[in-house]
Amino acid sequence: MLAEYLPTLLFLIVASGIGVALIIVGRVLGPKNPTIEKLLPYESGFNAFEDARMQFNVRYYLIAIIFIVFDLEIAFVFPWALVFRELGPFGLIEMGTFLTLLVIGFAYVWKKGALEWE
Repeated sequence: MLAEYLPTLLFLIVASGIGVALIIVGRVLGPKNPTIEKLLPYESGFNAFEDARMQFNVRYYLIAIIFIVFDLEIAFVFPWALVFRELGPFGLIEMGTFLTLLVIGFAYVWKKGALEWE
């Protein structure tokens, strides 16, 4: 039983060895010429103007969440389309109900102005 995992273990050992070897070769043979400009923040030579922890607009997160919700709908529609014939009228009614609720949710979000970027 353990012999079945030997190729996988060997693959992981070889892959890890190659990764470590490439990192070591890069450190040893790579150019090392740090200059004052390269050591400055953001590699641009300019100091930071303000705090990096600035607040984002809440609408950015709201649109991201709405996109995820309406994008996940496709994850339900594709499998349903594949087994549509086996489900019959029951499957059609269930998917119709699901899509109706989704359209109602989309209309609500649109009416509330959540898709408007001011």
